[in-house]
Amino acid sequence: MGCDHNCGSCSSKCSEADNRAALNSFSHIRHVVAVGSGKGGVGKSSVTSMLAVLMARRGYKVGVLDADITGPSIPKAFGITRRAQANDMGLLPEETHMNIKVMSINLLLENENQPVVWRGPVLAGAVTQFWTDVVWGDLDVLFIDMPPGTGDVPLTVFQSLPVDGAVVVTTPQSLVQMVVGKSCKMLELLNIPVLGLVENMSYVQCPDCGKKLPLFGSSDATKAAAKTLGVPLLAQLPMDANVAALCDAGEIERVVCDELEPAADAVEALLKADAE
Repeated sequence: MGCDHNCGSCSSKCSEADNRAALNSFSHIRHVVAVGSGKGGVGKSSVTSMLAVLMARRGYKVGVLDADITGPSIPKAFGITRRAQANDMGLLPEETHMNIKVMSINLLLENENQPVVWRGPVLAGAVTQFWTDVVWGDLDVLFIDMPPGTGDVPLTVFQSLPVDGAVVVTTPQSLVQMVVGKSCKMLELLNIPVLGLVENMSYVQCPDCGKKLPLFGSSDATKAAAKTLGVPLLAQLPMDANVAALCDAGEIERVVCDELEPAADAVEALLKADAE
Protein backbone atom coordinates (compact mmCIF):
# COMPACT_ATOMS: atom_id res chain seq x y z
CA MET A 1 0.00 0.00 0.00
CA GLY A 2 1.37 3.41 -0.98
CA CYS A 3 4.22 1.95 -3.03
CA ASP A 4 5.74 4.50 -5.46
CA HIS A 5 7.96 1.83 -7.09
CA ASN A 6 11.09 3.71 -6.06
CA CYS A 7 12.82 0.63 -4.71
CA GLY A 8 16.07 2.49 -4.08
CA SER A 9 14.57 4.40 -1.16
CA CYS A 10 12.43 1.58 0.20
CA SER A 11 13.25 -0.67 3.16
CA SER A 12 10.75 -3.39 2.21
CA LYS A 13 12.03 -6.73 1.02
CA CYS A 14 9.45 -7.18 -1.75
CA SER A 15 10.43 -7.01 -5.39
CA GLU A 16 8.83 -4.57 -7.80
CA ALA A 17 7.37 -7.50 -9.71
CA ASP A 18 5.29 -8.43 -6.64
CA ASN A 19 3.16 -5.31 -7.17
CA ARG A 20 2.47 -5.92 -10.84
CA ALA A 21 -0.61 -7.44 -12.40
CA ALA A 22 -0.14 -10.97 -13.72
CA LEU A 23 -0.08 -11.26 -17.50
CA ASN A 24 -2.64 -13.60 -19.03
CA SER A 25 -1.15 -17.09 -18.82
CA PHE A 26 -1.59 -17.69 -22.55
CA SER A 27 0.43 -14.61 -23.44
CA HIS A 28 4.11 -13.77 -23.75
CA ILE A 29 5.14 -10.14 -24.34
CA ARG A 30 8.81 -9.22 -24.71
CA HIS A 31 8.50 -5.46 -24.25
CA VAL A 32 5.86 -2.90 -23.31
CA VAL A 33 6.10 0.67 -24.61
CA ALA A 34 3.72 3.42 -23.51
CA VAL A 35 2.89 6.34 -25.81
CA GLY A 36 1.63 9.27 -23.78
CA SER A 37 1.55 12.96 -23.04
CA GLY A 38 0.30 15.08 -20.21
CA LYS A 39 -1.91 16.91 -22.71
CA GLY A 40 -4.86 15.71 -24.76
CA GLY A 41 -5.27 16.39 -28.46
CA VAL A 42 -1.60 16.12 -29.41
CA GLY A 43 -1.98 12.96 -31.50
CA LYS A 44 -0.99 10.17 -29.12
CA SER A 45 -3.31 7.66 -30.77
CA SER A 46 -2.11 8.41 -34.30
CA VAL A 47 1.53 8.17 -33.18
CA THR A 48 0.78 4.89 -31.37
CA SER A 49 -0.93 3.48 -34.46
CA MET A 50 1.80 4.56 -36.86
CA LEU A 51 4.53 3.19 -34.57
CA ALA A 52 2.69 -0.14 -34.41
CA VAL A 53 2.46 -0.21 -38.21
CA LEU A 54 6.16 0.62 -38.61
CA MET A 55 7.18 -2.17 -36.24
CA ALA A 56 4.85 -4.63 -38.00
CA ARG A 57 6.45 -3.70 -41.33
CA ARG A 58 9.83 -4.55 -39.80
CA GLY A 59 8.57 -8.05 -39.15
CA TYR A 60 7.78 -7.82 -35.44
CA LYS A 61 4.70 -9.21 -33.72
CA VAL A 62 2.85 -6.17 -32.42
CA GLY A 63 -0.13 -5.40 -30.22
CA VAL A 64 -1.90 -2.19 -29.16
CA LEU A 65 -3.64 -1.82 -25.81
CA ASP A 66 -5.98 1.17 -25.89
CA ALA A 67 -5.79 2.53 -22.34
CA ASP A 68 -7.78 5.66 -23.17
CA ILE A 69 -11.03 4.19 -21.86
CA THR A 70 -13.13 7.35 -22.06
CA GLY A 71 -11.82 8.44 -25.46
CA PRO A 72 -10.88 5.27 -27.39
CA SER A 73 -9.84 5.84 -30.99
CA ILE A 74 -7.51 2.95 -31.89
CA PRO A 75 -10.25 0.70 -33.38
CA LYS A 76 -11.43 3.57 -35.60
CA ALA A 77 -7.90 4.21 -36.89
CA PHE A 78 -7.51 0.55 -37.87
CA GLY A 79 -11.04 0.18 -39.22
CA ILE A 80 -12.07 -2.44 -36.67
CA THR A 81 -15.83 -2.60 -36.16
CA ARG A 82 -16.23 -6.17 -34.88
CA ARG A 83 -16.88 -6.83 -31.21
CA ALA A 84 -14.20 -8.78 -29.35
CA GLN A 85 -14.96 -12.38 -28.50
CA ALA A 86 -13.93 -14.55 -25.55
CA ASN A 87 -13.23 -18.20 -24.86
CA ASP A 88 -11.99 -20.28 -21.93
CA MET A 89 -8.54 -18.66 -22.18
CA GLY A 90 -9.84 -15.09 -21.91
CA LEU A 91 -10.70 -12.12 -24.09
CA LEU A 92 -9.53 -12.38 -27.68
CA PRO A 93 -8.05 -9.24 -29.25
CA GLU A 94 -9.11 -8.27 -32.74
CA GLU A 95 -6.49 -8.35 -35.49
CA THR A 96 -5.83 -5.81 -38.23
CA HIS A 97 -4.92 -6.54 -41.85
CA MET A 98 -1.24 -6.55 -40.80
CA ASN A 99 -1.97 -8.93 -37.90
CA ILE A 100 -1.57 -6.21 -35.27
CA LYS A 101 -3.54 -7.30 -32.20
CA VAL A 102 -5.83 -4.66 -30.70
CA MET A 103 -7.89 -4.42 -27.52
CA SER A 104 -10.04 -1.41 -26.68
CA ILE A 105 -13.14 -0.72 -24.63
CA ASN A 106 -14.91 0.12 -27.90
CA LEU A 107 -14.57 -3.54 -28.90
CA LEU A 108 -16.62 -4.53 -25.85
CA LEU A 109 -19.43 -1.97 -26.05
CA GLU A 110 -22.75 -2.73 -27.77
CA ASN A 111 -22.52 0.64 -29.48
CA GLU A 112 -19.18 2.32 -30.19
CA ASN A 113 -20.81 5.72 -29.60
CA GLN A 114 -21.85 4.73 -26.08
CA PRO A 115 -20.05 6.93 -23.52
CA VAL A 116 -18.03 5.35 -20.73
CA VAL A 117 -19.08 7.21 -17.58
CA TRP A 118 -16.91 5.55 -14.94
CA ARG A 119 -14.93 6.80 -11.99
CA GLY A 120 -11.14 6.62 -11.90
CA PRO A 121 -10.68 3.31 -10.04
CA VAL A 122 -13.09 1.53 -12.41
CA LEU A 123 -11.26 2.94 -15.44
CA ALA A 124 -7.95 1.78 -14.00
CA GLY A 125 -9.39 -1.66 -13.31
CA ALA A 126 -10.52 -1.99 -16.93
CA VAL A 127 -6.99 -1.26 -18.16
CA THR A 128 -5.54 -3.84 -15.79
CA GLN A 129 -8.01 -6.41 -17.13
CA PHE A 130 -6.75 -5.73 -20.64
CA TRP A 131 -3.42 -7.06 -19.34
CA THR A 132 -4.64 -9.94 -17.18
CA ASP A 133 -7.63 -11.19 -19.21
CA VAL A 134 -6.67 -10.64 -22.86
CA VAL A 135 -5.05 -13.50 -24.77
CA TRP A 136 -2.28 -11.54 -26.48
CA GLY A 137 -0.32 -14.62 -27.50
CA ASP A 138 3.33 -14.06 -28.43
CA LEU A 139 4.22 -10.41 -29.01
CA ASP A 140 7.54 -8.69 -29.51
CA VAL A 141 6.14 -5.34 -28.41
CA LEU A 142 2.86 -4.14 -26.93
CA PHE A 143 2.16 -0.44 -27.39
CA ILE A 144 -0.10 1.22 -24.82
CA ASP A 145 -2.06 4.22 -26.06
CA MET A 146 -2.22 6.28 -22.87
CA PRO A 147 -4.92 8.70 -21.77
CA PRO A 148 -3.81 12.28 -21.08
CA GLY A 149 -2.79 13.45 -17.65
CA THR A 150 -1.11 11.92 -14.60
CA GLY A 151 -4.16 10.48 -12.84
CA ASP A 152 -5.48 7.05 -11.91
CA VAL A 153 -5.15 5.29 -15.27
CA PRO A 154 -1.59 6.39 -16.14
CA LEU A 155 -0.49 5.63 -12.59
CA THR A 156 -2.06 2.16 -12.79
CA VAL A 157 -0.34 1.43 -16.10
CA PHE A 158 3.08 2.53 -14.90
CA GLN A 159 2.84 0.80 -11.53
CA SER A 160 0.99 -2.40 -12.47
CA LEU A 161 2.39 -3.20 -15.92
CA PRO A 162 6.06 -3.83 -16.76
CA VAL A 163 6.55 -0.76 -18.97
CA ASP A 164 10.04 -0.80 -20.48
CA GLY A 165 9.94 2.71 -21.91
CA ALA A 166 7.75 5.58 -22.98
CA VAL A 167 7.48 7.77 -26.05
CA VAL A 168 6.13 11.21 -25.12
CA VAL A 169 4.16 13.18 -27.72
CA THR A 170 4.08 16.97 -27.80
CA THR A 171 3.34 19.87 -30.17
CA PRO A 172 5.27 23.12 -30.77
CA GLN A 173 3.36 25.10 -28.14
CA SER A 174 4.93 26.17 -24.85
CA LEU A 175 1.74 25.39 -22.91
CA VAL A 176 1.73 21.80 -24.20
CA GLN A 177 5.43 21.40 -23.47
CA MET A 178 4.91 22.58 -19.89
CA VAL A 179 2.28 19.86 -19.35
CA VAL A 180 4.42 17.29 -21.16
CA GLY A 181 7.23 18.15 -18.75
CA LYS A 182 4.98 17.11 -15.88
CA SER A 183 4.36 13.77 -17.60
CA CYS A 184 8.10 13.22 -18.05
CA LYS A 185 8.72 14.00 -14.39
CA MET A 186 6.05 11.47 -13.42
CA LEU A 187 7.86 8.86 -15.52
CA GLU A 188 11.14 9.76 -13.82
CA LEU A 189 9.56 9.35 -10.37
CA LEU A 190 8.31 5.90 -11.36
CA ASN A 191 11.63 4.84 -12.93
CA ILE A 192 10.15 4.51 -16.43
CA PRO A 193 12.74 5.37 -19.11
CA VAL A 194 11.69 8.04 -21.60
CA LEU A 195 12.79 6.82 -25.03
CA GLY A 196 12.32 10.31 -26.42
CA LEU A 197 9.93 13.03 -27.55
CA VAL A 198 7.88 13.07 -30.74
CA GLU A 199 6.76 16.53 -31.83
CA ASN A 200 3.49 16.26 -33.73
CA MET A 201 1.93 18.99 -35.93
CA SER A 202 5.37 20.54 -36.33
CA TYR A 203 4.71 22.11 -39.70
CA VAL A 204 2.76 22.05 -42.94
CA GLN A 205 4.77 21.45 -46.08
CA CYS A 206 3.85 23.54 -49.09
CA PRO A 207 2.87 21.17 -51.94
CA ASP A 208 4.28 23.60 -54.53
CA CYS A 209 7.65 24.78 -53.20
CA GLY A 210 8.23 22.28 -50.39
CA LYS A 211 8.76 25.01 -47.78
CA LYS A 212 7.93 23.99 -44.19
CA LEU A 213 5.48 26.34 -42.51
CA PRO A 214 5.43 26.13 -38.66
CA LEU A 215 1.78 26.98 -38.00
CA PHE A 216 1.95 26.49 -34.23
CA GLY A 217 5.30 28.11 -33.62
CA SER A 218 8.98 27.25 -33.74
CA SER A 219 10.30 23.87 -32.58
CA ASP A 220 13.09 25.59 -30.63
CA ALA A 221 11.14 25.22 -27.38
CA THR A 222 10.69 21.50 -28.00
CA LYS A 223 14.40 21.06 -28.65
CA ALA A 224 15.18 23.00 -25.49
CA ALA A 225 12.70 20.89 -23.50
CA ALA A 226 14.28 17.68 -24.79
CA LYS A 227 17.72 18.97 -23.80
CA THR A 228 16.51 19.98 -20.34
CA LEU A 229 14.87 16.61 -19.80
CA GLY A 230 17.93 14.81 -21.14
CA VAL A 231 16.00 12.85 -23.78
CA PRO A 232 16.26 12.80 -27.58
CA LEU A 233 13.82 14.52 -29.91
CA LEU A 234 12.99 11.45 -31.98
CA ALA A 235 10.77 12.95 -34.66
CA GLN A 236 9.02 16.06 -35.92
CA LEU A 237 5.85 15.10 -37.73
CA PRO A 238 4.09 17.34 -40.25
CA MET A 239 0.40 18.11 -40.33
CA ASP A 240 -0.72 15.91 -43.22
CA ALA A 241 -4.29 15.87 -44.50
CA ASN A 242 -3.66 12.49 -46.12
CA VAL A 243 -2.79 10.91 -42.78
CA ALA A 244 -5.95 12.38 -41.22
CA ALA A 245 -8.08 11.08 -44.09
CA LEU A 246 -6.63 7.56 -43.90
CA CYS A 247 -7.09 7.53 -40.12
CA ASP A 248 -10.74 8.61 -40.47
CA ALA A 249 -11.23 5.89 -43.09
CA GLY A 250 -9.77 3.22 -40.79
CA GLU A 251 -6.77 2.75 -43.08
CA ILE A 252 -3.91 3.88 -40.85
CA GLU A 253 -1.92 0.88 -42.07
CA ARG A 254 -1.59 2.58 -45.46
CA VAL A 255 0.18 5.60 -43.96
CA VAL A 256 3.83 6.08 -44.85
CA CYS A 257 5.54 8.26 -42.23
CA ASP A 258 9.29 8.21 -42.76
CA GLU A 259 9.72 10.96 -40.15
CA LEU A 260 8.70 8.50 -37.41
CA GLU A 261 11.40 5.94 -38.31
CA PRO A 262 13.83 7.16 -35.57
CA ALA A 263 11.13 6.55 -32.96
CA ALA A 264 10.68 3.03 -34.32
CA ASP A 265 14.47 2.64 -34.12
CA ALA A 266 14.33 3.53 -30.41
CA VAL A 267 11.71 0.84 -29.82
CA GLU A 268 13.63 -1.67 -31.91
CA ALA A 269 16.75 -0.96 -29.82
CA LEU A 270 14.91 -2.44 -26.81
CA LEU A 271 14.23 -5.62 -28.77
CA LYS A 272 17.78 -5.90 -30.05
CA ALA A 273 19.21 -5.35 -26.56
CA ASP A 274 16.94 -8.10 -25.30
CA ALA A 275 18.27 -10.48 -27.97
CA GLU A 276 21.95 -9.84 -27.19
